[in-house]
Amino acid sequence: MTKLQQQKNEISYILRIGVALTFVGHGVFALSVKTDWIPFLTYVGFSETSAIIVMPLIGILDFVVAAAVLFYPIRILLFWAALWAFSAALIRPLTGYPIWDFIERGANWTTPLALLLLQGWPNSFKGWFTIRDIIKD
Repeated sequence: MTKLQQQKNEISYILRIGVALTFVGHGVFALSVKTDWIPFLTYVGFSETSAIIVMPLIGILDFVVAAAVLFYPIRILLFWAALWAFSAALIRPLTGYPIWDFIERGANWTTPLALLLLQGWPNSFKGWFTIRDIIKD
């Protein structure tokens, strides 16, 4: 393994940990039905009652994403993580929070995006469901 390959591998693990921590943190808040988040869900069409019901399900999904990215970061999952985190950050200014709330959360969606780009953008549909072996490149 070359020095560059070793560095890419180390960076990959750091990014995987970063994504996992982000999604575990969000998962804990969602499982506890953080009332501050109800307006985010009602903004996109949920009733307050359905938002309270769906939030723990979102929390479970966040835990699944965290574990999967940590142990098996397929590209489609990284794309989903980036898209979901971007949406979660963007909903804040859309619901009246300052733009700085979006900016502050930039690392939440750029971290999975960076990991996806480190693995390489897939060339085929099948490539979305694989992990590029960074060590062997």
